[in-house]
Amino acid sequence: MAMSSSRSWPSLTPPLAEWILQAVASMGFQRMTPVQASTIPFFIMGSKDVVVEAVTGSGKTLAFLIPTAQRILQLEEPNKKHHVAAIIISPTRELAKQTFDVLVSLLGFHGPSAQALQPLEAENASADKSSNTMDHADASLVCLEPDFKIIPQLLVGGSSSPTEDLRLFLQKSPNILVATPGRLLEILSSPHVHCPQSSFEVLIMDEADRLLDLGFKEDLQKILGRLPKQRRTGLFSASVSEALDQIIRVGLRNPVKIVVKVKNADGREEQRTPTSLQMTYLAMPASHKITALAQLLQKLDPPPLKTIVYLSTCAGVDYYRHLLSHVLSLNEISILTVPLHGKHPPRVRNKNFSLFTNSTIPALLITTDVAARGLDVPQVDLVVQIDAPIDPKDFLHRCGRAARAGRKGLSVIFLHQGREEDYIPFLQVRKTPITPLKHPPISITPEQELTTTTQLQNLIKTDRALHDKGQRAFVSWVQSYSKHQAASIFRIADLDWASLAAGWGLLKLPRMPELKGLTNIEPITVPMNWDTYKYKDSTREKRRLGDLKAEPDDQLQPSAKRSSKQQKSQSWSQKHEAQEERSRRREQRHAKRQWERVEKMNPEEKARQTELEGMIAEIKQGRLLEEDTPFEGFE
Repeated sequence: MAMSSSRSWPSLTPPLAEWILQAVASMGFQRMTPVQASTIPFFIMGSKDVVVEAVTGSGKTLAFLIPTAQRILQLEEPNKKHHVAAIIISPTRELAKQTFDVLVSLLGFHGPSAQALQPLEAENASADKSSNTMDHADASLVCLEPDFKIIPQLLVGGSSSPTEDLRLFLQKSPNILVATPGRLLEILSSPHVHCPQSSFEVLIMDEADRLLDLGFKEDLQKILGRLPKQRRTGLFSASVSEALDQIIRVGLRNPVKIVVKVKNADGREEQRTPTSLQMTYLAMPASHKITALAQLLQKLDPPPLKTIVYLSTCAGVDYYRHLLSHVLSLNEISILTVPLHGKHPPRVRNKNFSLFTNSTIPALLITTDVAARGLDVPQVDLVVQIDAPIDPKDFLHRCGRAARAGRKGLSVIFLHQGREEDYIPFLQVRKTPITPLKHPPISITPEQELTTTTQLQNLIKTDRALHDKGQRAFVSWVQSYSKHQAASIFRIADLDWASLAAGWGLLKLPRMPELKGLTNIEPITVPMNWDTYKYKDSTREKRRLGDLKAEPDDQLQPSAKRSSKQQKSQSWSQKHEAQEERSRRREQRHAKRQWERVEKMNPEEKARQTELEGMIAEIKQGRLLEEDTPFEGFE
């Protein structure tokens, strides 16, 4: 569609509220971005659903938050208690939290909403005191009816329980929910949460293509079945067109597709990334990757303030953080290294993400695709993909963490020499321009390669726990590699296993089914006395020595020897039964602690606990009953 020639905020028709104009001016947005100028009028006018495809860092978040807020405040009457007016769904906790924070910042300029966002203990403060805490709020807005306000709530799994989220919902009665699909479904299943036709206005799906992946489809199906069909729906992503066949099924009414395109420097060919982002690649042996990263950080001028390094698995992040920190320190590169992946407890994820985003010194985030979508981290200058993403769509999203909002950025993907270099024309067919990295020049001699490998192996020899981490990480990496969607390019049979082992600092290759039948694998010859190879942790080392003393192999019966060999040859992916047993024992311990906690309660506390348990029972009953409810959103 054509976009208005003017991108000034006051030029929008219908006009934005004065408090919104003050908010965007305070945030430093002097003019609308193209996606904002194209999207906001459709949403405010209320007759169109929108499917928005725009490059990363183009301002999509404000493009849906601003019209959503204005629509709610323009309703004929305020929302009733426990009635929801808008829902914003994000695929990850980090993206949901980021969207929620932007919304709270925006609402800080709307007097009644800003006052409602104060802590519960401050709600009884006088009007004069409240006005003093909102210096940037428009004084003319204080005369609005106090019920016309926006109260958001963040709903993500892990950080709090469904019971706590439901309790907060009942206390605050929010009218906008910013959520991940699983926790949202749990809350919507409660009979105390209402989304009626008369008050529900807007549904937003951020990173729509990821939300419509198989992992989210079932939850989305149930969520959409609980929402009225007469609503405004917006779907936003950097690559939404690739999921268009699924998007059509979510019930869009009178939809408009908005595509914000970027031209190459010659002004002809379309591309799907910002022109300020330089996307490059380096083809090299696997054993060169860590050395190449160290050279990048040393040679870039100016040095990157924030760097994101992507790996394919959570176990890889846990292991590589030790390798990178060690090699970077030996090369006298002073940088804060922060790990982040989806298997971290929520508290650790939040702490590490905040540590990286708020760092005032050079920082490196080593992460998985959990940090590839939508996250707006300021001052990211460099993105390095040590592993290519399993899903090719995630390549653009990873790159887009740099060069946000017009800032210049560099993205580099490391590819193995040989067949993996076919990934370059594969990306170019997908209108993703990528060129060889020439500046800064990266050159690795055989002596440097050997030095780095020796440094890594010497590090692993200091603690047997690092060896265990490396074995798990390498198995998970091989399994991930075998699942690449571009299977003709990423083939296990073509890998250089000796180079891989050197690049990972492995003392030996783990046994796994994926390697059976391969003829190009040579044994690793690292001199090691495995009997004296110790854990730094004294408890683990004591247990290891006890196991050796209790069951030495030469004292086992023949049948026991076979069993022992079978256990040693078993791959990590086949040990599910032991994991399930540990999970069952954890649940038993949790139930015991809950029982002990309730026993210590007084009668009043027990009554409140019983009431909450009743609410949870209603939620569970609702989810059971919904299985019999037909839904036409998906095939």
